[in-house]
Parts: sequence; C-alpha cells; structure tokens
Amino acid sequence: MGESYRDLIAWRKAMDLVTDIYRATQAFPRDELYGLTNQLRRAAVSVPSNIAEGQARFSRKEFHHFLSHARGSLVEIETQVMIAQNLGYLSPNQTQFVLAKTAELGKVLNGLIASTKTAA
Repeated sequence: MGESYRDLIAWRKAMDLVTDIYRATQAFPRDELYGLTNQLRRAAVSVPSNIAEGQARFSRKEFHHFLSHARGSLVEIETQVMIAQNLGYLSPNQTQFVLAKTAELGKVLNGLIASTKTAA
C-alpha cells in the first residue's frame, strides 16, 4: 500500500469520469441545477475522493470501506445517467459513452476491492 492514490488506475479513471460527467451535465436544463445535475456531479466527485481518502488510511480494512463507498457512488451515477436519458437530457450515445466508462471503472474498482479483501 505504499503507492500514492494518484498512482492508482482506479483513481485516474475516476478523475476522467468526473470531467465526462461535468461536460455531459453542462447542457442539462437550468432548473435541474440543484436537482439531477448536482446529484450526478456530487456522485462523480465522490468516486475519486473516496479512493484517495481510503488510500490515505492506515489499514486495508478502512481502504476497503472507502472503496465500497466509491463503488456505491459509481452505481448511483449509472442510475442517474439512465434517468437523465429517460428525461431527454442525454442522448443514447452520451448515455452509452458514460455507461461504458462506469463499467470499465467498475471492473477496476472491483479488482481493487478484491485485493483489499484477500490481502493480509
């Protein structure tokens, strides 16, 4: 666990996802600023933040805990992106782009979570 959170592939991919979410939500209706736009952005920011905070902790158990929170935020994003598409705020292409990114990040996160579970 000696590496920095910035060295983690999961953190880097999560940071990219934040940028993608902010860009995707820029075109959301103004009346959604404190609704779905805010929810999506907060969930997106939560993913790399939890990865970083967990990496900074002194135990694998705590790291695992924060990675689980990051995973929860990731599925929150997936759900909210589908809601945004249903409301016509995102095109099917935009939705597929973001969901492909979340699926890829989910696999990386799941691997990291598994490694914190099995390691001593």
